[in-house]
Amino acid sequence: MAEKILTAEQKAHILRRGVSSIISEREFTELLEDGTSLRLKMGFDPSSTDIHLGHAVGLRKLRQLQDIGHKVVIIVGDWTAQIGDPSGRDATRPMLTHEQVQENAETYLTQFFEIVDRDRCEVRWQSEWFGSFDLADILRLASRFTVAQILERDDFEKRLRQNKAITIPELLYPMLQAYDSVAIEADVEFGGGDQMFNLLLGRDLQRAEGQRPQQCFHVPLLVGTDGIEKMSKSLGNYIGIAEHPNDMFGKIMSLSDDMMPDYFEYLTDVPYTELSEIKESMSIKAVNPMDVKKRLASDIIGQFHGAQAAAEARDFFERTVQGGETPDDILTLALGREQAESTRLSALLAQAGMASSSSEARRLISRSAVRLDGTPIEGNIAVSELGSGGVLRIGRRRFMRLELETD
Repeated sequence: MAEKILTAEQKAHILRRGVSSIISEREFTELLEDGTSLRLKMGFDPSSTDIHLGHAVGLRKLRQLQDIGHKVVIIVGDWTAQIGDPSGRDATRPMLTHEQVQENAETYLTQFFEIVDRDRCEVRWQSEWFGSFDLADILRLASRFTVAQILERDDFEKRLRQNKAITIPELLYPMLQAYDSVAIEADVEFGGGDQMFNLLLGRDLQRAEGQRPQQCFHVPLLVGTDGIEKMSKSLGNYIGIAEHPNDMFGKIMSLSDDMMPDYFEYLTDVPYTELSEIKESMSIKAVNPMDVKKRLASDIIGQFHGAQAAAEARDFFERTVQGGETPDDILTLALGREQAESTRLSALLAQAGMASSSSEARRLISRSAVRLDGTPIEGNIAVSELGSGGVLRIGRRRFMRLELETD
């Protein structure tokens, strides 16, 4: 049994904070109040390995409901990951091998349990029910829906208008996700606004199969560090929960001032009264936005890395970014003279983990974001031209010392 009596404050926190919409809110509220332990469905396609703050918005809501006695059922989409779901994109995701799915899922689940309580969670793999599906099962599932119904999904409509191809497996994707809800008898399914169609389809299918239709819990999409698009690894505007605290702190500090209220509301437990005070203070310029961001960064990093790591990240930011200091414990890389002559700076930065790829490193170099002892480096030069002993600063928060060995 779930906790029967919720205070007005608890109920408001669940129904309002970090919530876009609930379908149906009345039915969901009644389920909360009758004391039954609910099965909370959260599915993911392990198309990548890491969880970012955008994911954390929904996961925090799951944890809130766990804490009052409800159970999370996480579905690893090992089948649908091999199909690809556009979900607002103009193209499909690449299909993955079984080995890639297994590897990604292992890392994802480790990070998932940084937020959600493992002991109150049930992990299910789609292959448990789709592994035995044959053509007759697929046809029976497809017969529950019409082509017009599936094509109502916004991204499908958009691609049709633009004369872009939609594959048959893509049309099957929302049906398969809907069947997941039937297979685990979900009471509530969680997803972002771009998943609304799929969640509602699961509700329809459950009703058709004689089950109580699930409630659809939509959480807001968190805007990424670019201030425009939703947070996404593919767009490079994400803040990963497993990133180094120094990098997390710096990325949060780079957010625009007007993004602070949403980040506080969706990603912290700062009380509403205090949150209102922060918004008011910022609107009338009674507080320095830099101080607000430092508090936000410390709160978020503390959730995933602890208070000590958050304090150290703040100190690092203040010394290096604000104060212009060079850290004492920076990476030192030693290269032989021959290797240095044959290696371009972009390749070195990627190999050392100072950039995610050689192409990103080249972009940083072209924007004068790579400096040697404070002087911007012009062009993707050979490493040997940098000399020995100098300090490379990549962006605002990454440092590396290069030592060239004499032959």
